[in-house]
Amino acid sequence: MKDKTTDRVIFKKEPNKKQEIINILNPTIKKWFFSRFKEFSLPQLYGVLEIHSRNNVLISAPTGATKTLTAFLSILNELVDSSEKGILEDRIYCVYISPLKALNYDIEVNLKGPLKEIEEISKRNPNIRIAVRTGDTTQSERSKMLKKPPHILITTPESLAILLSTRKFVEHLKNVEWVIIDEIHSLAENKRGTHLSLSLERLQRLNPGICRIGLSATIAPIDEVARFLVGYEDPENRIERPCKIIDVKFLKKMDLKVLSPVKDLIDSTYENMHSSTYKLIHDLIQKHKTTLIFTNTRSATERVVHNLKEMFPKKYIENIGAHHSSLSKYKRREVEDMLRKGKLKVVVSSTSLELGIDIGYIDLVILLGSPKSVARALQRIGRSGHRMHEITKGRIIVLDRDDLVECSVLLKDAVEKKIDKIHIPKNCLDVLAQHIYGIAISGKIEKKELFNMIRKSYSYNTLNKQDFDNVLKYLSGGYTSLEERNVYAKIWEDEKYIGRRGRLARMLYMTNIGTIPEESYITVKVKKGNKEEIVGKIDESFLERLQKRDVFVLGGDKYEFLHTKGMNAYVNASVYRPPTIPSWFSEMLPLSFDLALDIGKLRRLIEEKMSMNMKKQDIIKFINNYLYIDKKGAEALYKYFKEQYDFSEIPTDKKIIIEYFEDKGRKYAVFHTLFGRRVNDALSRLVAYVISKIQKRDVEIGITDNGFYVASEKPIQALRAFNMLKSEKLDLILRAAIEKTELLKRRFRHCASRALMILRTYKGRTKTVMKQQRLSQILFNSVKRIDSDFPVLKEARREVFEDVFDIENTKKVIKWIEEGKIKIKENFNVLPSPFAFIIVMRAHLDLLKIEDKIEFLKRMHNLVLATIALRKKKRQI
Repeated sequence: MKDKTTDRVIFKKEPNKKQEIINILNPTIKKWFFSRFKEFSLPQLYGVLEIHSRNNVLISAPTGATKTLTAFLSILNELVDSSEKGILEDRIYCVYISPLKALNYDIEVNLKGPLKEIEEISKRNPNIRIAVRTGDTTQSERSKMLKKPPHILITTPESLAILLSTRKFVEHLKNVEWVIIDEIHSLAENKRGTHLSLSLERLQRLNPGICRIGLSATIAPIDEVARFLVGYEDPENRIERPCKIIDVKFLKKMDLKVLSPVKDLIDSTYENMHSSTYKLIHDLIQKHKTTLIFTNTRSATERVVHNLKEMFPKKYIENIGAHHSSLSKYKRREVEDMLRKGKLKVVVSSTSLELGIDIGYIDLVILLGSPKSVARALQRIGRSGHRMHEITKGRIIVLDRDDLVECSVLLKDAVEKKIDKIHIPKNCLDVLAQHIYGIAISGKIEKKELFNMIRKSYSYNTLNKQDFDNVLKYLSGGYTSLEERNVYAKIWEDEKYIGRRGRLARMLYMTNIGTIPEESYITVKVKKGNKEEIVGKIDESFLERLQKRDVFVLGGDKYEFLHTKGMNAYVNASVYRPPTIPSWFSEMLPLSFDLALDIGKLRRLIEEKMSMNMKKQDIIKFINNYLYIDKKGAEALYKYFKEQYDFSEIPTDKKIIIEYFEDKGRKYAVFHTLFGRRVNDALSRLVAYVISKIQKRDVEIGITDNGFYVASEKPIQALRAFNMLKSEKLDLILRAAIEKTELLKRRFRHCASRALMILRTYKGRTKTVMKQQRLSQILFNSVKRIDSDFPVLKEARREVFEDVFDIENTKKVIKWIEEGKIKIKENFNVLPSPFAFIIVMRAHLDLLKIEDKIEFLKRMHNLVLATIALRKKKRQI
């Protein structure tokens, strides 16, 4: 059904006047504000009066654009005013929710400072209490909050859900007036956000007049994030709650450049590339006060810190730090504190410093390689020039030709304000089960009222009654055969109501809540006769990508994947085929679909000009103007595309090329599908499944953002398999393709844990991930026999389809092919084309050292050039 009232979510087009805001400010707050700031910022001119008027509002602005102060100014104003009038009550007025505990610590510090200043100005203590409630909060601190609740409660999505089911504390939440969700963009696109959306509905049920305030960095589609923030007033008729969108995300000036450490990215030695890269990084660091470097993996973060210390020992001793999620929170906190105090010249991070933790003054951000999305690039680069009127300065260093193309288009989209769209998960049945259990613990509720409340959440507005009933059936023990597997009823259900069951219900819920799955390492074993030999470990996210007969590298040796049992992966060591999955695959960030299409568009525009026989200098001039890159970058990009054009032809956003070649007896079919890795992951599994069923052979798969390949020792009819993919039947084929994969099994375990089917903690004892996995395997087989659409299994499939893969955009690509908007062509080559070579070799090069990879790429490049020269010579003859 189409939304009837889309005009209830609207963009605020004009700011309020300065005097209008001054008129609502308490004299003490007014005096404090103008002692700290000369004038109101643009977000404040747009937002303060809206929050004062209790209007729902989403504020989107870059880091350092005063979003947080905008959110709190009106609230502090009212609290101080109430305090001075003697009417400040002992209750929670505002709940502030952030995705990171570190952000919570930040806000507490940044609120207590202003309150101290306000006290000094007014010569009296306003007695406004601020408290943090997270998993780290001690029992004594929790007891204090129960007796004397804070006026501003700072918490996380998980802790809020616990508080909503805490019998005594929930009384303090009944009169909350404001709820602030910080960094909402980082929550909306995952199940933590889904979980939070239901908590917000439970909070709104306690106080229907609550005001929701969302704070977001650059994001798209911003109107959908606003709908995620506020949900629906009337879910049946899809009437949204009203929301004002304040979008000032491109207010700050940006200084962005793509840099190459060498003149020629393909024809440089390893030594030259390595030394030039670190010299460039070092020079940039030394020209700035404080530099933040982002890598795309944790291992790369450690490597960059090590290499800078090794190569410039006198410059980097105590003034350099690493920050990533594998480090302890104490180590991360230490680095953050040193940054705030200006004691660090440079910090290297993977993703852990992307969000808006206050880390002091940073005047340069360096991105090593492509961040894979425009929004992520702007988020990372926005960590520089943190204050309102400072310039955001970022440099993207590219290390190969694909990186150059990708980052150049990314920079163009960033400058032209074109942001890639996020994906918001919908109707997650595992999170739903967890919340229903929490609601039942709080008291008896009518099923009709419960269904209506759940559908008020944007994340569940399209939830169908059948799925809702099946979740209730699971929770109330309707699938009786599961009791044999120790899965018992958690709630009671009759025709009209549901309620809690069992004395331990509250304890079970409190100790098993959350959406982030527990991950562990998988032990890799080889069977030698009756014995098993351990060869090493891989992480679970890497195992998810393995299919039977896939080859990977561990400790410098190749292994063929056979099967898993519990937390063990069994492999064959006698393998002579090249690797099919690179060891770093699980750490890769996926290229966004929108950015991939823009790269395909660039390819098409350049191919058109080459087919018109335009002069080299004219094409380079076009590239230079189109991409905001210098002449050196434009020339390198031209050479890369020209080689592909002369060797074969250029695949684009409107043309898919299937390229065939043979290497050492193996037949390869490379699909040039530049749609990002999530779409290519789905497409590759679909094609491989069709080939296995129709052509009766197993094939290897290799996936990148730019395409994928299938390979076999026998000929492959790749085009025939691809043509069998029809948009209306894609779900059925993909479901069959993933049914026996490690990917679905692992995701089932995660979903079963979220749905409290597998309890991580029971009566004070914690199950290891290994025990959880064993139980998950048993349950996986059991529920398949009970009902192939059992809610937890159905959710595991949805998660694979929509969150791991990108089924929506995969269908879009197939639909474009069916409508003739995308053409498919076949090419047969002796050697892989320059574009195809990178797709195939990204996996195969895993066996080589970095220096050998560069030399290998150079040799292959020279072979391609020689082939092009030979063809030209033949044409002349």
